Amino acid sequence: MNIASIVGARPQFIKAAPLSRRLRQEHSEILIHTGQHYDANLSQVFFEELRLPEPDYNLGVGSGWQGAQTGRMLEAIENVLLKEKPDWVIVYGDTNTTLAGALAAAKLHIPVAHIEAGLRSNNRHMPEEINRILTDHISDLLFCPSENAVTNLGTEGIFSGVHNIGDIMVDSLRCADSRCHELSPICAAYGLVGNDYLLATIHRAENTDDPDRLSAIFLAINQLTEPVILPLHPRTRLAIEQQGIAFRPHIHPIEPSGYCTMIALEKHARMILTDSGGVQKEAYWLSTPCITLRDETEWIETVAAGWNLLVGTDTAAILRAVESLDPPLAQPTLYGDGYAAERAVNILNKLEK
Repeated sequence: MNIASIVGARPQFIKAAPLSRRLRQEHSEILIHTGQHYDANLSQVFFEELRLPEPDYNLGVGSGWQGAQTGRMLEAIENVLLKEKPDWVIVYGDTNTTLAGALAAAKLHIPVAHIEAGLRSNNRHMPEEINRILTDHISDLLFCPSENAVTNLGTEGIFSGVHNIGDIMVDSLRCADSRCHELSPICAAYGLVGNDYLLATIHRAENTDDPDRLSAIFLAINQLTEPVILPLHPRTRLAIEQQGIAFRPHIHPIEPSGYCTMIALEKHARMILTDSGGVQKEAYWLSTPCITLRDETEWIETVAAGWNLLVGTDTAAILRAVESLDPPLAQPTLYGDGYAAERAVNILNKLEK
């Protein structure tokens, strides 16, 4: 079977790595990188650390407005698919790369498999929500990370090809190098030890592109008394510079971190403040309390378990949460056992016969 996997952003590299390794044991895989994330710290380092094969095609689309970026991707992906004629196209998550890959394949009558299908925030102002809804409705195989995701699809009338395989990001964490679980050298650089710092990541457009929300978040972070390690996404850094936001000395901004460094920072933080879906899950798996700087989350199971608290961007609510969040000792297993890639390939194999 000839399979085209389409990636373009940091979370997709993490998800694609274990599935790519498993696919290549039995099938031919073409890896297409749209170039949505092109900064070396958001792209190349993940290929190296996760042992993800170099892409067969790097489309170099880069950043841009939602419509323009998606349109450029759609045209470039279509050209590759016309040339390669894969039997299946696999897309991951909820980015513009996801939607462009699924659309290009569907219009060429190539079946689509969507990894991380069925997630819903119920907030259609989020571009990610539009991407995931449209992708799910044109996919032939929908690989869900949870039973809640399966239920969401059923609510929308999608039943065919739906499978709960667990979250493939657990696979990546299960296979992570032991160095990823050691205290990061970044901590040593600031004289920090485990459990005596906070980790903050802010990158979603709903926060970075809204001056009031971004200002409220950093007003809270500036009022904290604990050290804060702050990996800065390029979009976030630009927004901070444009708004003239200054950091107090306890905040340590750093460049975007690779997979291993980020896992280490998450594991040894006392608490994480984030608007990232992937970081919410990783925090849970690493038993680190998490505060989510959004008004809703797709990962509602982590909230129900008491390890993730939704606070939005209200300054006072953020400060209260940092002081008060105390997760229960009980921590149920969420999103599978780390063998989602194996299940996905087995399902594809059955369809080939």
